[in-house]
Amino acid sequence: MLTTPTPGPDRSAALLLLSDGRLPAGGYAHSAGLEQAIARGWVRDATTLGDYLRGRIHTTGLVSASFAAAAQHRTASAMEAGDAGGTEGLAPLGAALAGLDRELVARTPSPALRRIARDLGRMLLRAMRSIAPSTQPVLDAAGPVLQQPIAYGTVAAALGLTARDAAGLVLYEAAATPAVAAVKLLSIDPFATHRCLAGLAPELDELAERAAAFATADARDLPALAAPLSDIAAELHTNHDQRLFAS
Repeated sequence: MLTTPTPGPDRSAALLLLSDGRLPAGGYAHSAGLEQAIARGWVRDATTLGDYLRGRIHTTGLVSASFAAAAQHRTASAMEAGDAGGTEGLAPLGAALAGLDRELVARTPSPALRRIARDLGRMLLRAMRSIAPSTQPVLDAAGPVLQQPIAYGTVAAALGLTARDAAGLVLYEAAATPAVAAVKLLSIDPFATHRCLAGLAPELDELAERAAAFATADARDLPALAAPLSDIAAELHTNHDQRLFAS
């Protein structure tokens, strides 16, 4: 029989673990498009960085967070079935997450961004199998390759976190990854970048609530907001000769 993790003393630690930028899951090697945005002159200082982060969380950030919430719900439901029927109860999880994966791919026009999302998802699953071995049955049932938002939702459920937690994690990652990269790329005061993040806190909370509301929705009904410049920047970045970050 499988044991479903329940919220308790370990829940806060799990939330902190997944939101830590030092988690060895590959995110630290990426700027989430910021490097190319700076090269193109779209981001020049703390003010334009704040605008960039705000635009990111309200578009692709909300989409990713909604898929993370949906993945958490499907994984948690499969875990409940696993408690009732053993590992066979987890069998439908892979197909459920594959359906989410197809819909997320359809919302990601850039081949570069699709590749990056899969690479980061794979690294997150690999990291969690090593860090939290108790999650392995669930992660094995989920499948070997998941795009990062779906991987976050799956891991969140395996660690006993909620759909709202998963959405909040993905939204924070969407803002924090480029904010941290800005310190190297712009030689900007790190206090200024974190001031940008702090200023976005109310919006991050509101967006996380909106994303969590999609947890039980059909995959086809999840948000499909777009950020065309991000897709263009990702493709340009693949051919950029001198770069500090992978994306």
